[in-house]
Amino acid sequence: MTATDRLHIITGGPGSGKSTLIDALAAAGVATSDEVGRAIIREQVAAGGTALPWVDERAFAALMLPCEVAAHAAALAGGKVTVLDRGVPDVVGFLRVSGLAVPAAFDAAARATRYNARVFLAPFWAEIYTHDAERKQSPEVARATEAVMRSTYADYGYTLVELPRGAVAERVAFVRARL
Repeated sequence: MTATDRLHIITGGPGSGKSTLIDALAAAGVATSDEVGRAIIREQVAAGGTALPWVDERAFAALMLPCEVAAHAAALAGGKVTVLDRGVPDVVGFLRVSGLAVPAAFDAAARATRYNARVFLAPFWAEIYTHDAERKQSPEVARATEAVMRSTYADYGYTLVELPRGAVAERVAFVRARL
């Protein structure tokens, strides 16, 4: 087992229960890492910035990439099995779903910054999807994002394991059994 095998990603579209699952895993004693995109959105809104996914997608992605790389490095340095809310390939997926070209440096970062070969995918789940201050995408965009993340992670050689649509405790047990 390599050090990167300890790093497990949960990806998917917005509003699919990823952050709720990450919070529940943390409460159960699993090492976790929060979604960097939400932190960037909060910082940009507070500063009056425009590097927001609904204003300037390229600038948002440019801020996300080094933060995802740093989250990866921090999780590696922690030395524990860690579940991360998204990873470097999600930045590539974000650009793809936005219809933007993926710069070579982003592709190279996704190829070089590796995680466990098995990636958990939270499928679109209409019954729990809601908008909030940091999630402004329509359900259609959320569904499209899931499809793009599915193909993006596959393009980088990961095997996707779809999370069940069910109670948070069920999802926690599902992930913990596979860590």
